[in-house]
Amino acid sequence: MRIAAFLVLSLAPLGQAGSPGHFVPAHRVSGIGVARDDISEDLLQARTDLMIQSQTFGILRDPLALPSAKRITSNEKLQALFRSASARSGLPASLIEAIAYLESWGDARAQSPSGPRGIMQISEATAHSMGLKVLHATRYRIVKERVQLASTGRKPKYRTITHKIPYTVPGRDDRMSPDRAVPAAARYLAAMEQKYGGRDWAIFAYHCGQGCVNGMIELTRRARGIPPGQVSVPRMFFSASPSWNRELYEAVQQEMQRDYSPTYYFRVKRAEQLLALYRRDPRAFEALAAEYRNQFASNRAPHRLAVWLKRDDLVFHSAADIRANPGGRLVPAFDRPRYFGYALQLAPGAPSSAAQSAIGTLAYVAFETRRLFEEMRPAGEEFRPLPVTSLVEPEEDVRQSGRPEALAHSSGQVFDIEISSLAPGELECLRFVLNDLGWEGYLGFVEDGRDRLHVGCSPGSREFFAAVYHEALAGPSADEVEGQESPGVRQDAHIGELQ
Repeated sequence: MRIAAFLVLSLAPLGQAGSPGHFVPAHRVSGIGVARDDISEDLLQARTDLMIQSQTFGILRDPLALPSAKRITSNEKLQALFRSASARSGLPASLIEAIAYLESWGDARAQSPSGPRGIMQISEATAHSMGLKVLHATRYRIVKERVQLASTGRKPKYRTITHKIPYTVPGRDDRMSPDRAVPAAARYLAAMEQKYGGRDWAIFAYHCGQGCVNGMIELTRRARGIPPGQVSVPRMFFSASPSWNRELYEAVQQEMQRDYSPTYYFRVKRAEQLLALYRRDPRAFEALAAEYRNQFASNRAPHRLAVWLKRDDLVFHSAADIRANPGGRLVPAFDRPRYFGYALQLAPGAPSSAAQSAIGTLAYVAFETRRLFEEMRPAGEEFRPLPVTSLVEPEEDVRQSGRPEALAHSSGQVFDIEISSLAPGELECLRFVLNDLGWEGYLGFVEDGRDRLHVGCSPGSREFFAAVYHEALAGPSADEVEGQESPGVRQDAHIGELQ
């Protein structure tokens, strides 16, 4: 699994990127954290492309992704509906098809617990606005109740009362008919495109609703750093920053917590690409789907680490394996909290080593978190080196502990950050950086309870983070930075590409 990684090199020579105060890597991922504040058109396109690619996990981790791709592309009646709806609405048939694929896996009888129904998963309120009929009939059931009457005698008296309890039963529901639902959804999307002046906003509105999009567009228009005429969904998403456009950032976070709707546009674009791949090369699609299959359970993968780490990666089965360190896979973690921005707080006797890529990822996450924190300057807080509570762990110990999420530690590619003791501002910075890198496909993370995060980089970015590790290894010694203050971060110079 390889990703195209767009990175920025600083003005410092490779291997000497550290400052006297703290580690500053020369290898940089463009537009992350603080660097979101100045995203060029080229960088926006690069980030958008990576964001679209990162949606592969959310789609292909589901066991239905493969059979549904076959069903939706080979069903002649559905394909005729998509083409007809395209001709009438002016939208690409591939777009309409992709939404049907994402919303229902092409199942005309699909029903969501939250209310939407049919192949296009249309809510009842939206169905009415589309001109679709959703009818209900009222029925009554008879309920008899025995009620005690007031009585002056010793023997109680009762009376039976009959109640008619109304209930509704579904009648005609056009949402369940693809013949009606598909063209109605296409007309709706076309109307939204005309209303908002962009297909990206129309797709966003399909998932989030018009009220939501109205508010998000207004916030995006008011946001700093967005050129006039470039108010788009990608600009909205990548300009939302806690240090730059706080109001927009909080609005995006609210919608992400509700239903991830700010990422819907990117998911639809990836679904289009995946269905095109299936048509062009079904075997390539099958191979890609296999990469995202959960090897540790029969259900869909709960997070990215579950698909990135395969059984063959879990090589450290015992403490003896860690001591033997086959192939020299493990290296000692740097233990200079002030310089690297993280502090080892491992259990007594726990290994203080991990893969080069894991140490590089840790150093890079700490670097980005600290510079975002310094930009935000949360009131009443000082940056605290991120507490690292676990690196490599033997598989036998993890299994005995009953912590299934920690099994990934036996690969040497994962580390834990304790978050329960972090101040709110620093925790917000950390989460923002992890999400930023995660959406670009560089790393994955998952919460273990409420106290810690498991973090690991993607297979395709291990080479990049190993290079960061080697930069850190070649940096100044502890004596050279003793007593020095941390200067500002160097300015970015140019964009490169790493395969």
